[in-house]
Amino acid sequence: MTDPRFAKRKSVEQVEEGAELAPKFDAEGLMPVVTTDAASGDVLMVGYMNAEALARTIETGEAHYWSRSRQVLWHKGATSGLVQKVVDLRIDDDQDAVWLKVEVAGSGASCHVGYRSCFYRSVPTGSPPRPDTRLTFREHEKTFDPVAVYGDAPNPTQL
Repeated sequence: MTDPRFAKRKSVEQVEEGAELAPKFDAEGLMPVVTTDAASGDVLMVGYMNAEALARTIETGEAHYWSRSRQVLWHKGATSGLVQKVVDLRIDDDQDAVWLKVEVAGSGASCHVGYRSCFYRSVPTGSPPRPDTRLTFREHEKTFDPVAVYGDAPNPTQL
């Protein structure tokens, strides 16, 4: 089904070289979004958008995502106050992935665990993975207390 807010996809040339926004969502109606800090370029998170999330992000200038775990539209920062203000919204060559460059309100954190980035650990490389593979923390201090912000209820995106 075509969303009237976006151009209909007509040709490879239109999608790859044209000026019309004609996004392509996957079979579940989603597209991946890489979100980076506008100033540092650090990756803050990877999420997903459906047509509504993309439209709301364009309309408001604030990041909206589709939560796959909760099955709801999610205005990033609505609960925590850590709103992501969009500085630049880019779509890839075949218009099936988005890159957001954002400024984050408050402590600058984007991870519900309390770290600045959702990518706060490194995985060792150079040998096969094993059940006892140890991750290396790249961020050592949380920028906010997630229990104080969200309460002590378990987050549905975990486990």
